[in-house]
Amino acid sequence: MPLKIYNTLTRQKEEFVSREPGKVGFYVCGPTVYDYFHIGNARPFIMFDAFRRYLQYRGYQVRYVMNLTDIDDKIIKRAHELGCESREVALKYTQAFYEDIQKLGVHPADVYPKATEHIAQIIHMISTLIAKGLAYEADGDVVFDIAKFPDYAKLSGKKLDELEAGHRVAVGQSKHRPLDFVLWKSAKPGEPWWESPWGKGRPGWHIECSAMSTTYLGESFDIHAGGLDLIFPHHENEIAQSEGATGKPFVRYWMHNGFLDIDGEKMSKSLGNFKSARALLQKFPTTVLRLFFLMKHYRGPIDFSMESLQNALKARERLSLAYQQLQRRLENTPTASVPEKSAAEELQKFYANITHSRQGFIEAMDDDFNSAQGMAVVFDFVREVNRRAERAHLGVEELAVLAAAKKLFDEWNDVLGVIEQSGAAVEHGRFDAVMKIVLELRQALRAEKNFKLADQLRDQLKASGIIIEDSAEGSRWRVE
Repeated sequence: MPLKIYNTLTRQKEEFVSREPGKVGFYVCGPTVYDYFHIGNARPFIMFDAFRRYLQYRGYQVRYVMNLTDIDDKIIKRAHELGCESREVALKYTQAFYEDIQKLGVHPADVYPKATEHIAQIIHMISTLIAKGLAYEADGDVVFDIAKFPDYAKLSGKKLDELEAGHRVAVGQSKHRPLDFVLWKSAKPGEPWWESPWGKGRPGWHIECSAMSTTYLGESFDIHAGGLDLIFPHHENEIAQSEGATGKPFVRYWMHNGFLDIDGEKMSKSLGNFKSARALLQKFPTTVLRLFFLMKHYRGPIDFSMESLQNALKARERLSLAYQQLQRRLENTPTASVPEKSAAEELQKFYANITHSRQGFIEAMDDDFNSAQGMAVVFDFVREVNRRAERAHLGVEELAVLAAAKKLFDEWNDVLGVIEQSGAAVEHGRFDAVMKIVLELRQALRAEKNFKLADQLRDQLKASGIIIEDSAEGSRWRVE
């Protein structure tokens, strides 16, 4: 089954074929560094990080670029509010961004280009657009003329007449049409500026991504990703600028993640429901936030609530306990015993299940990066592994099967980053000790014929994914 991606540009799933065999150029729109990024921003950071890892898992060499907008109206406004320089604001929140994505388990990009470090490339692209008649000077600004780019709005599918009719900004002397957008802004008092052929000023937001993506990935590259809110006008304008300047197709595949709401409402500081990723990371482990997003398809909407986070927390516990139990059995079980002949057929079935699960995960992820279905495959496999790992006596072949199962978990975790592997055996040892106390308590309750309370304890643990099984030989526990 070939890898397929839903391409926003064509509005359909397409087989992924990279420009250069075995290599992928991948650009993701990064943050404007004027504040701590919110949980909605964390979605593309996590989802496209996992997709990049999956491409690597499938054998591609990926060059991954994420820009940082470090000069912008929002940064300037924040600096005025704080009474400091714009670069101080940008520097503070750039560092915070690096810290927070690391805590989210996001692998570093190959390049984090900053707008202020690419002024020369931006000026060169603007000059090219002017020379080609696609941009014009107006009152110190440089503006892109969308009338000169016939394919404008091909990404969003919007109709220009309707957009212009609903545009609230009247056409002044500086713009030919309401939708013409600024490439270079003339300097205003108290704002940062750079020298240019058009006077002192600074780049517009859209042009920086075109200049930086083509600098590091070439004039045409494979994947450009970001949130749905960026399709228009940001990505639409990127296409116009880039293809206008180079005369070549800009990006092959456009990927966009869905919106995030908070308890059914749009996140807004005015509503008091603004959630920064940094604040949530102080309350929840990295793996919980990654699971929260990865258990949903990246293109669909997602509702953020404490209930959904609790569900992700339970999923994290199931994964962690299963992995830790598997690791413990492999580390501590003697390998001298030999399985009975009757177990041979069952072992072969489990070997086959490992192969089937690996393929099922690949098929899910190959289908437009369906991480929700991929996670379903993982949790189905968890149940199978728990039943195998809980056995009291394990032979050589059985341990080999468990080692193969652990290898598969490690493969998946290299892609998804949802299993906490470091210190797993130690943590499990502590949990094992706690469960021993719980089993002894239930045994005491049953001896006192307090079966009601013993059953309540068993049922409450079951709700958390921990199964207690009673038999004539005693009680034992396992992860569901």
